[in-house]
Amino acid sequence: MLIHPWDSARDDAEWQDWLAAHDFGQLAVNGLPGEPPYVQPLHFAYDAERREAVTHLARPNPLWRALEARPEAVLSVVDDYTYIPAPWHAPADGPPEHGTPTSYYAAVQLVCRARIVDDPQEKADLLLRQLAHFQPEGDHGHVAPGEAPYGRQLPGIRGLRLEVTGVRAKFKFGGNRPPETRRHVSDLLAARGGPGDAAARAQQLRRLAADRD
Repeated sequence: MLIHPWDSARDDAEWQDWLAAHDFGQLAVNGLPGEPPYVQPLHFAYDAERREAVTHLARPNPLWRALEARPEAVLSVVDDYTYIPAPWHAPADGPPEHGTPTSYYAAVQLVCRARIVDDPQEKADLLLRQLAHFQPEGDHGHVAPGEAPYGRQLPGIRGLRLEVTGVRAKFKFGGNRPPETRRHVSDLLAARGGPGDAAARAQQLRRLAADRD
């Protein structure tokens, strides 16, 4: 992923705060020889202090063989995206159609080393960490090997701990444009009100405010 200086995260807090509100992504894993890469959509729970994301998948998933051969993977999360038409970025002294269309989006890629979890108790502990993230109210059954309601289902899954070894973070919201152009685009996003426009506009305004500070 190309990251220009004006699109990069200002600090770790920026991408960590964004990722805290985004817990669904795609895990990209190298394929076995002669096979294309695997890309698995999944929910995950990220722990900034441990620098680790945890998840689980069904035991028959073909991704396991690839991870056992090469444990390096990338967990990719993209959101707050929208399309910016050519006229919105057109120079003031030129035809509107001569502007440059582009995409706005936020993206975080966690470069990881995967560790597969098969020990029953460790799997149960991993699932409890996920449930604590997704259902903090505790409205779920007890998770323990051999105990109802989930004990009989534990053998059907494998846990996955993703140790984060690197981070690529990008906030592409017109940061290379003059502030007046970015404010103009923000107004146009508000007027259009299409899918994703409000989230992209919020990111753009947040970055604008940070630039002023």
